[in-house]
Amino acid sequence: MLDVITLALPFFGLILLGFGAGKAKNIPESGLAWMNFFVIYLALPALFFRLLSATPFEQLANLSFIAATTFTTYVVFAISFCIGVVATRGSIGESTILGIAGAYSNVGYMGPGLTLAVLGEEATVPTALILTFDNALMFILAPLLMALAGTENETFAQTLKQIFVKIFTHPFILATIAGVSAAAFEFRPPQAASTLLLYLSNAAAPCALFAMGVSIALRPVGRIPIELPLVLSVKLLLHPILVFLLLTWLGGFDPGWIATAVLMSCLPPATNVFVIAQQYGVYVQRASSFVLVGTALSIVTVTAFIWAITSGVLPIG
Repeated sequence: MLDVITLALPFFGLILLGFGAGKAKNIPESGLAWMNFFVIYLALPALFFRLLSATPFEQLANLSFIAATTFTTYVVFAISFCIGVVATRGSIGESTILGIAGAYSNVGYMGPGLTLAVLGEEATVPTALILTFDNALMFILAPLLMALAGTENETFAQTLKQIFVKIFTHPFILATIAGVSAAAFEFRPPQAASTLLLYLSNAAAPCALFAMGVSIALRPVGRIPIELPLVLSVKLLLHPILVFLLLTWLGGFDPGWIATAVLMSCLPPATNVFVIAQQYGVYVQRASSFVLVGTALSIVTVTAFIWAITSGVLPIG
C-alpha cells in the first residue's frame, strides 16, 4: 500500500497544490489562459508525438482495442444520459451534459500523467488511442444531441461541419495523427527538435495537473443535484469495471493495455464538462459540481484502482 501511496500522492498532490493556490490567491481565471494554452497546444501534443513516433507502427493499429474502449465510453454515456432523462423529466440538453459527465474522463489533463507514472512508457500507445477516440466521440455526441435539443440554430450540414472541425483541429488528435504518421514512415526529428520535444514533454504532466487544480478552485460550485451520486458512480466505478470486463472477455490484449484502459476510465469527469455546459448555456452551475466532487472522490477511487492493478487483485493477465 505504501508503494501505491507513493505513486498517487505526487499525482494528486499537484492537483491539491493548484487547488490551494486558486483558493489562496485572488488571481482572475484569465490568468490561467497562457498555461492552459501551453499544456493543450504544446506540452501534451509534444508528449504524444515524441512517444508515438518512437513506437512500432503495428502496435498503433489495434482496431479491436479502439472499438472496445470507445464502445464502453458510449455505453456509460447512454446510461448517464438515461439517468438524466429521468432526473430532468426529459430535457435532452441537460441529459446530454449528464451523459458527458458520466462518460468523459479527464483523459487530457490527468490521463497521461497517471498512466505513465503507474505503468511506464508501455502505457503511451493505449493512452493516446483512448484519448483520441474518446475526445472524437464526445465531439460528435455533444453537438448532435444539442442540435436535437434545439439549443443551436444551425442546419444539419453546419452541425456536421462543426463536428469535423472540432475533431481535426484538436491539438491532441493532430499530435496523435502526426506521431502515428512518423511511426509509419520511421521519421525521426533532428536532435535539436528531439531535445525541445523532451523539454515540453517533461513539463506536460505537472503543468496540466496544477492548472487543473486551479481551474477547479475557481469554478463556481452550484447546488448538488440529486442525480450526482448516480452519475458519479457510473463514471468512477461502473466505467472502469465495464471496460475491464469487456477487454478480458474479448481476450488477446496486453495486460498493460488493459490496465491503461482501466486507469483512463476511472478518472473523474473532465473539466470540459463545465466548458461544454457553458458553451451551450445548459446545466452550467450544476456541471461544475460534478467536476469538483468527482475529482475529490477520485482521490479515493483512483488510488483504489491503482492498488487493485499493482497488487494483482484485479486480474489483468
